[in-house]
Amino acid sequence: MEKAVIWGASGHALVVADILRLMENYAIVGYLDSLNPHRSGELFGGASILGGQEKLEGLKSAGINYLALGVGDCKARLELANIAMAAGFSLITAVHPSAIVASSAHLGPGSVVCAGSVVNPDASLGLAVIVNTCASVDHECVLADGVHLSPGVRLAGRVTVGRGAVLGVGSVVRDGMSVGEGCIIGAGSVVVSDLPADIMAYGVPARVIRKIDNWTQAV
Repeated sequence: MEKAVIWGASGHALVVADILRLMENYAIVGYLDSLNPHRSGELFGGASILGGQEKLEGLKSAGINYLALGVGDCKARLELANIAMAAGFSLITAVHPSAIVASSAHLGPGSVVCAGSVVNPDASLGLAVIVNTCASVDHECVLADGVHLSPGVRLAGRVTVGRGAVLGVGSVVRDGMSVGEGCIIGAGSVVVSDLPADIMAYGVPARVIRKIDNWTQAV
């Protein structure tokens, strides 16, 4: 088993840790939490919180080459992914054993496919994508870097989701639609038309509610 560290120490990190243990390819040496330095040494998720970003160099020198992303926030996850790769770590693509991933699907580094999820043929996931519990990504969908599909999301075939977009719990996107980068789609929404970048939308059918800050250009 390869030694690995998880960057993040909250709820999503627990999910990622469980997946890594079930995969049986990685031994978790600890967690990193850059936001809460006072937690260093705290026991969390079956291992210790080692510290923050300042620990990366020492971990690499100790022969730890693998890092999993355990942060749900899309902007933070992309930032941490870039820092970790620049430090020489290989990002783990974590796939729960109960997930179904087609042989022709592409999963980008640092992506997480959670329990009960489905990624169908010729779907493509970018860097640090989350396909959360029981979400489904149908054939030929394209999910850009940093996308988060919340639990129970349903994407029909050939859907495109832009960088850093978040689709809320149980939301549905009709076949062939495009969701722009940085979008936030509310829980239970049904997307039946293309949505532009950097907006919040929700409802059945989903309607644009307001513009939101365009953070994706800065990451």
